[in-house]
Amino acid sequence: MSESYADVNGIKICYEERGEGFPVLLVHGFTGNKEGWIGQWAPLSQYFRVIRFDNRNGGCSDRPNIPNTLDMLADDIRSLMKYLNLDKAHIIGWSMGGIIVQKFAIKYPERIEKLVLINTVMGAPSKQAVELLVKNSLDDLELRNKNKEEAFWTSARLGYHFKFRKEMEDNPNKKFYGLWSVQDLIDQQNINLFTSQDVINQSNALYPPLKYNKLKSIKNKTLLIASSHDRLTSKSAMIELNKAIPDSELKVIEMAGHSSPISRAPEVNRNIIDFLNE
Repeated sequence: MSESYADVNGIKICYEERGEGFPVLLVHGFTGNKEGWIGQWAPLSQYFRVIRFDNRNGGCSDRPNIPNTLDMLADDIRSLMKYLNLDKAHIIGWSMGGIIVQKFAIKYPERIEKLVLINTVMGAPSKQAVELLVKNSLDDLELRNKNKEEAFWTSARLGYHFKFRKEMEDNPNKKFYGLWSVQDLIDQQNINLFTSQDVINQSNALYPPLKYNKLKSIKNKTLLIASSHDRLTSKSAMIELNKAIPDSELKVIEMAGHSSPISRAPEVNRNIIDFLNE
């Protein structure tokens, strides 16, 4: 279960494996890291061979100073699969990871068994939206470097439903679902912290968004998991994805925000496991 490195498209991608069975790849989001799958890593590995990895310009993968594109990020997944001798896998993407996975499905449908897209969109609606995201991420980075705990609670206002946030505040030492504590999340958020240049390079892949008619070409069976109170990738955006992807079904996690794979891990995991085992 220790970290390994794959030579992928001229860079080294950091990855970990856990469990046995059919392979499942976990694709994280903007300025994230593979450890962000803290709610899925152990539970899914009871049923599958789970592989989580750091995207380029993130975590402990290489960080070339090159603007990212969706093609580049999708090709990294393809090359990682080739490195691991995987002909097919279930692919799960959360947030920006979901956008990357959509692009992967358009380019390499034959490499996917089933798709799971969690709290995601087709891409940024405008350059201005990307600029705002970059600004907010740079502000977040500055705060993390000053006060990691304050930075966590500031970001938690966006990621978690207020009732669950209150529960976390009232139980700072609780091991939620036997998976994580608040301190675990603070630590996870700051592993191999991203840089300002990483923010800029990653953000380049968010615009322009994927085209609706391109998503129509995705033929893989797809599960969409939305959250009722997601303030970053709205439920309405997930409904649009449901309309665009022909063989897709939509599940909504109620009373949850963008971080539902953490805050509502058991429900999210049950939906994923049931879908992949159908």
